[in-house]
Amino acid sequence: MDSRVETSETLRNKCAACFRQFNRLEHLVEHMRISYHSVHEPTCGICKKHCRSFESLREHLIGPLPKQECKNIFSNRGCKFCLAILDSPHSLRIHQHSCQLSSVNNALGARSGKLGMRDNLTIDYGRTRGSPVVAMACKMVGGGSDGSLDLCARVCLIDEYENVIFHSYVKPILPVTNYRYETTGIRPEYLRDAMPLKQVQKKIQDFLCNGEPMWKIRPRCGKARILVGHGLDHDLDRLQIEYPATMLRDTAKYPPLMKTSKLSNSLKYLTQAYLGYDIQIGIQDPYEDCVATMRLYQRMKSQNHKVEDFPLASDAQNRNNFASWRQSELERMTPEQMLDISRSDFYCWCLDSRDY
Repeated sequence: MDSRVETSETLRNKCAACFRQFNRLEHLVEHMRISYHSVHEPTCGICKKHCRSFESLREHLIGPLPKQECKNIFSNRGCKFCLAILDSPHSLRIHQHSCQLSSVNNALGARSGKLGMRDNLTIDYGRTRGSPVVAMACKMVGGGSDGSLDLCARVCLIDEYENVIFHSYVKPILPVTNYRYETTGIRPEYLRDAMPLKQVQKKIQDFLCNGEPMWKIRPRCGKARILVGHGLDHDLDRLQIEYPATMLRDTAKYPPLMKTSKLSNSLKYLTQAYLGYDIQIGIQDPYEDCVATMRLYQRMKSQNHKVEDFPLASDAQNRNNFASWRQSELERMTPEQMLDISRSDFYCWCLDSRDY
């Protein structure tokens, strides 16, 4: 009898999202207050456990100490790229054919050889918005006495369909002391008559703002464009461009794509793990990086999550969901009810698909 009561109490104090168990109900309430569990977290398609990142979910399914029941099913019907669970091994084979994307390397050589200067940066002042999402990547050479100072020497922008919008070598404002040729492929003659940094900066910034004043840029339904990339803060800093964080989609800082330790994964790893091909082998091309980040963005954006009127914990309507003055009310709720009112602490890219 006592064991049955204890089991019932344990279940009552079990988080409905991550399945952690607590001795006291108030401890579960505090856990929900700080965990920000939500429908936007990566979730196991078998046991429905919520994870903070896809890396955590991967460890749950195929890590050193996976949940055995989930591992057994995943080994037969699980996609190693998007981590979805399919109905049958046959369905998995069909799914993986489209889920594993092809490398751009085969076409990259021919495309890059003919790329040269490309400048299709046009401002439509929001009448059509053009491409609402663009990806950008830069390649850096070295400045300073030891060549460790990053200087932008090449930049590329593409649209959602992987078409090149802008490509240019960039003439740094400081002397180059290390061209890093082994990875950049950049030689001194490429930069001799390159576009000056200030000109590149103005062109890109005007294009991103798309006729909308910087102070007025809105994250949803505005004229400005969403910018996708990997390590965007660094690239924008090297280009001396200011752009609102609400308009950036950075694959290095997006919580579901980060390590379990909350550190960034490399773009090389993310492309191999979630798209199924290799990049950055030998001399690196910014077009290849643009394509990888755009594909990662599209994959994350296409996730089908439950629609919520106010999906973020920062939304005014959700700020009191776990307020301390509601403690008694929260303790009367079931774990499922608490999960239902819990909201995410990050902006899920699936929300972009509802804006355009």
